[in-house]
Amino acid sequence: MELRRLLTFINPATVMQGEPRDHTPAAERWLEATLFASRWLMAPFYLGLVLALAALLVVFAGELAAEVSHILNMTPEGAILMGLSLIDLSLAGNLLLIVIFSGYENFVSKLDVGDRNDRPVWMGTVDFTALKLKLISSIVAISAISLLRSFLKIGDEPLDEAALKWRVIVHLTFVTSGVLLAVMDLVSSRSLRH
Repeated sequence: MELRRLLTFINPATVMQGEPRDHTPAAERWLEATLFASRWLMAPFYLGLVLALAALLVVFAGELAAEVSHILNMTPEGAILMGLSLIDLSLAGNLLLIVIFSGYENFVSKLDVGDRNDRPVWMGTVDFTALKLKLISSIVAISAISLLRSFLKIGDEPLDEAALKWRVIVHLTFVTSGVLLAVMDLVSSRSLRH
């Protein structure tokens, strides 16, 4: 190490292999540092999603309290609808959590929570491709639950055929988008191997 410093001191153009001199202009280095630091502008978005998760929790608690208050008079279909509503909200919460953790780790900084035993196994392993697939699969599941709730309400209230038709179309659009996204990722991963 001392030899390298001495050689560089004697002749600054003499740099040993493995340590190239940085001849990048200062303006370019400043621009690159600024662009790299701009990733922190995403941090408030993730804090906003944490607030959205808290709001979802409040809605979940309200829904649960409202449903539990008349549980003794509930029909089997009503119990299924209650379960589907709660599952729907929990899937939306899971979706927010995945976006918060994975988005932050992929685009801002690694989460340094130490060697905690309760750290989810998937944290730090969900890349952008896996994040997209998890997102679309959660959206498809939420859409399917919404559609199922609509079908279970048939007979209990007047049927709005147009709304039901649009729910089916939107759900099929989500499913088709998910399948196409998965196929594109599969083709892309195979082309990278060759």
